[in-house]
Amino acid sequence: MGIAFTDGQLIDTITPRHGNTRTERKKNRREPVWDPEQHPGHWRAVWAYSRKRAVRDGHTLTAQENRARAVIDGDAAVKSTRFVKTTAAGRTLDEASLERARRLVGLKGYVTNIPAQVMPPAEVLSSYHDLWHVEQSFRMSKTDLQARPIFHRQRDAIEAHLTIVFTALAIARYLQHKTGFSIRKIIRTLRPLQDVTISLAGQQITAKPELTDDARHVLQRVTH
Repeated sequence: MGIAFTDGQLIDTITPRHGNTRTERKKNRREPVWDPEQHPGHWRAVWAYSRKRAVRDGHTLTAQENRARAVIDGDAAVKSTRFVKTTAAGRTLDEASLERARRLVGLKGYVTNIPAQVMPPAEVLSSYHDLWHVEQSFRMSKTDLQARPIFHRQRDAIEAHLTIVFTALAIARYLQHKTGFSIRKIIRTLRPLQDVTISLAGQQITAKPELTDDARHVLQRVTH
């Protein structure tokens, strides 16, 4: 039920890489921390316990148990329902699986092949939580920066195209960090700003655009 864990606790251990990999464990031994040479058939697994997640998982398991009991009693339509064990004698509640699931409430695992000496458990979690930045960057590269489609055929041309895209991506992320605006908003804000030079009677007159509040904010944050 999660009573063996404290809120925010991290457990650095190993998990089988393949389904047929056997993991040798002893009940009174400390959890082994993954080492690529000592555990060639495993990955590193960092488990994090959250009391808030445990409450949510508990409610979910209770709903699943009630659903399973309803299926067994014939009060609900037969579907692929968790914790329902079907045998020749009929349907019964898979109490062993339910108990095992309840012992794991509040835990979430993060699998990686980065050794603990390189990345501590807390950094594994923080890096995972920052994955949305990576996903956002790939969306930007495909939409705002038009990384695709690529019509080039030669390797040098393809690499040049992607180099330009990722350079633009780095600049875009820098601008976002400095201004707090999305790259789309920055483009919409700055695109109308154009200087116009007019030659009149032998003199050149430059007309500058009127800055909006957003444009002034972007230029101030980037130049300071």
